[in-house]
Amino acid sequence: MQIVIRKFKPSDHEAVRAIFRDGLHEHINPSFIFAVSQPFHITLMLCCCAVGYWLGGESVGVALLAGCCWIGLVYVCCYEFYSRYVRMRLRTDMQDITASYLSHPDNCFWVAEVEMNGRPQVVGTVAVEAKKHPENGQKYAELVRLYVSSAARRTGLGSRLGQTAENFCKERGLYRIVLDTTSPQRAALALYKKMGYRLIQKHEGTDHPWWVVRLSRIKFIRWRKSCNRNLMFIHFRHDYLPCLYLQLTC
Repeated sequence: MQIVIRKFKPSDHEAVRAIFRDGLHEHINPSFIFAVSQPFHITLMLCCCAVGYWLGGESVGVALLAGCCWIGLVYVCCYEFYSRYVRMRLRTDMQDITASYLSHPDNCFWVAEVEMNGRPQVVGTVAVEAKKHPENGQKYAELVRLYVSSAARRTGLGSRLGQTAENFCKERGLYRIVLDTTSPQRAALALYKKMGYRLIQKHEGTDHPWWVVRLSRIKFIRWRKSCNRNLMFIHFRHDYLPCLYLQLTC
């Protein structure tokens, strides 16, 4: 399979949006299975069954219905977690990719293209968005939109897309790359670890309602990797140690 990685073109818009949407929606079921297998949810499901059994006049059917309602609520939370994010992004940066990623010299958006049945088809995406550190003013990159369609998995395409983004960051003098992923994305977690990214934080910071995050049991995981020979900024909480600047090399 001959795969070509190139910059985004407006004609790729619908294919890119479909890969983005499908790539996130496929994590709904794994996140639901993980959530309902946790002791917290198992305990609450049994409590719902017990309450349903008691309120239903010792009816086993009502008890099972109560338990199923709780499981259904957990699924709705997992579905809403990813669907809400998709809806939000399709209305913001993914609505006009050219303006969001190609109108600034330090931003970029790439697609992976392969010829299938005589027609070119987009099978992967990745993007870089440059940001400025609020304290030291240095520019760094956030890697986003790294998705590979099911038709091109197990081909090393994810690593190639990630390396393309890293090479761009080095050329632009961006001193490090950060990215966020979610805990159910097992393949992505393995990929970033293999590529040399270091896990620096697990958090629940999100625009989702708190109860959706708590019931879905999904956490965000932040990764970081140095990508340039610039000064590497390491920030400790100011109430413990002052900020240090260390000269690092890749």
